[in-house]
Amino acid sequence: MYSKYFKRLLDFVLSLLAIIVLSPVLLALTVIGAFAMKGNPFFAQLRPGKDEKIFKLIKFRTMTCEKDKNGELLPDDVRLTKYGKFLRSTSLDELPELFNILKGDMSIVGPRPLLVQYLPLYNEQQKHRHDVRPGLTGFAQVKGRNGVSFEERFKFDIEYIQNISLKTDIAIIFKTVTIVLKSEGISSNTSETMEYFTGTPEEEKETTSV
Repeated sequence: MYSKYFKRLLDFVLSLLAIIVLSPVLLALTVIGAFAMKGNPFFAQLRPGKDEKIFKLIKFRTMTCEKDKNGELLPDDVRLTKYGKFLRSTSLDELPELFNILKGDMSIVGPRPLLVQYLPLYNEQQKHRHDVRPGLTGFAQVKGRNGVSFEERFKFDIEYIQNISLKTDIAIIFKTVTIVLKSEGISSNTSETMEYFTGTPEEEKETTSV
């Protein structure tokens, strides 16, 4: 009942209120970001949403577009600026996603929207993470954010989808606030940002599909 009728209404109301209340912060970060990034302060990228429908995710830019002599982007840790690290540590880079939530592309709570190129790599169970709208935060994020492996993250996503409730969403939101204030799980264990998903090993696919 909640996920079918009330979750979207709650998302719309809360995201609208958040945009209004945080409008001075959004405006300030837009201006500061334009100077810090020497241009467009926003980062937009196509991501798969509910039922794998592609939408344009909007965030504040945290990395430059610097390239090497071959025209390839430099590694993330090189392009990530001090200003970008600040945005990530405080999760302020995620604020523009409030407009994605208002529009209906996303939810406040749900599986995080990942890259489009990951779609062919999911096993049958992992594909169910697209049965609901992706979220600004989610069960996997309060379990370790970028510090957990993709396989663990996907298991948390499916567990959330199978147990969606208002109580669960409220608990995740409050836990998210605590994690953000403590700046936990910003980086993965092997990367300054988030490592890339290359597919679940065959032996783990067999285990997760049982």
